[in-house]
Amino acid sequence: MDLPPTFQRDAYAYGERASGETHGVVMTKPHIVDLILDLAGYTAARPLTQLRLLEPSAGSGAFLVPAVHRLLEASRRDSVRPSELAEAITAYDIESAHVEAARSSVHEVLLAHDVSSKTATRLVERWIREGDFLLAPEKPFDVIVGNPPYVRIEQLAPSLQAEYRRRYPSLFDRADLYVAFIERGLDLLKPTGILSFICADRWILNRYGTPLRRKLAENFRVRAYIDLHQASPFESEVIAYPSIFSISPGRSEKVVVASMSRGTKEECQLIQRHISRHQTFSQSGVSLSTYDSWFQGEEPWVLSTPTHLEALRSLETRFHPIEAGGKAKVRIGVATGSDKVFIVPQDTDVEADRLVPLVKREDLDSGKIHNAHRCVINTFTTDGRLIDLKHYPRLSRYFHTHEAALRERHVARKKPEGWYRTIDRVYPDIVPVPKLLIPDISGSNEVIFDPGHYHPHHNLYFVTSTAWDMEVLGGLLSSKVALFFIWSYAVKMRGGYLRFQAQYLRRIRLPSPKELPPKLSATIRNAFRLRDFAQLDELALAAYKLKELPDFDFVDTRR
Repeated sequence: MDLPPTFQRDAYAYGERASGETHGVVMTKPHIVDLILDLAGYTAARPLTQLRLLEPSAGSGAFLVPAVHRLLEASRRDSVRPSELAEAITAYDIESAHVEAARSSVHEVLLAHDVSSKTATRLVERWIREGDFLLAPEKPFDVIVGNPPYVRIEQLAPSLQAEYRRRYPSLFDRADLYVAFIERGLDLLKPTGILSFICADRWILNRYGTPLRRKLAENFRVRAYIDLHQASPFESEVIAYPSIFSISPGRSEKVVVASMSRGTKEECQLIQRHISRHQTFSQSGVSLSTYDSWFQGEEPWVLSTPTHLEALRSLETRFHPIEAGGKAKVRIGVATGSDKVFIVPQDTDVEADRLVPLVKREDLDSGKIHNAHRCVINTFTTDGRLIDLKHYPRLSRYFHTHEAALRERHVARKKPEGWYRTIDRVYPDIVPVPKLLIPDISGSNEVIFDPGHYHPHHNLYFVTSTAWDMEVLGGLLSSKVALFFIWSYAVKMRGGYLRFQAQYLRRIRLPSPKELPPKLSATIRNAFRLRDFAQLDELALAAYKLKELPDFDFVDTRR
């Protein structure tokens, strides 16, 4: 099928963004590639000449070179001539420079195996294609391997975004493009085929991964999952929080879950030796355990150990989510689209009723809120309409000073008449409401009580409630029990830091405020005021009627 010219142009634009620069590419280390090929069953001991392998994002050939070595070894053993291998491999890349680099690398491998120059040239031209894998028609494959590109869908040209979303239901919400690569790869597997990718792991926990997790639960078997958060699987330093997974059609049974601390060749060899034994194993930077059952439907993949999962499931069975029954509400602060313009000193020369007191992450320290005397400009009326600048001459003058910059924002280009609006609406009525402030990124749960002075900035999440004494709730949310929920579900970043996003905060389960003994509530309240976290951890165990929690590693930034 020939692609429309507009998609061809957009695809090239995507290729540049995927690599970060026109000719750049992130290379996976050779021993990591070998492990991925092994997990996919692409080993020289198998009849590889009868299999079809796909690499959907070839780059300069990191996966293709070792795959071709294995293929040629199998072809010699099985007396299959190289000229008969035209259907054995298919690879795509969107960028011509990558295609040429991959063809050159594979051509050298073929010549080293005594394949004639003519046959080698014909094979690399047949195997490695310039084009968009997500738009190209293809037949099913036995093996699919690779490192799909990490590109936010909203970075792509609108016409290409629309076409991808039309074709791939997994591109839900703000999903990364690698999600579509996984979906397409799964759809192209033969009944006995295996897909093995190294890929960012956001989709296993985040909201945007729900359609893909549902698809996997219904029709596919997870064979193995390897966490590489602490490892360095790429030749260059990139912050991708990757994992390796192998998947085939069917239903998940026993699933091996492993992790590597450094991603070395020795660690890969340890995993290769032990992964088929379904035993608990921990040695030399490698840990391995077996999940006897896998996650159902769209639920997040909480991957630590079976012991941790058992404790989490017990808590979730006994207690209700934080927002259940309307007892509390989790929200995020305001995003402006241009903090330099919309966040101003409180004495800025604009109409006073347009200024709303604001608190930012940097204003929080040791349980206290430092008043930076800053405000966010409110561009909305009480009923949610955009204000008319004719009624605010001083604000109008201020905005027109910054008009060029404000009009460059995406929200302004989308609706030019609203060029001076903030991305999110500011709600002045939030200010006097007592609230608990929680920074977006932190090593642990840093919860601070605002009795009703500020509107939170977008780097803060906040919790409100009319059912709870806010300081008692703050004490529970400051405990290791509450952190255990976040630690279980949240994306774990380098250095042990966590994302305290609303989707994870809403996973916290709580006892009913009415069921807490008054004396216990009072003690929790006092410990929260004193920032006595050791006591709060003990009191939370009593509130949840727990003897202990499984140990879990976190960076204790509570203070």
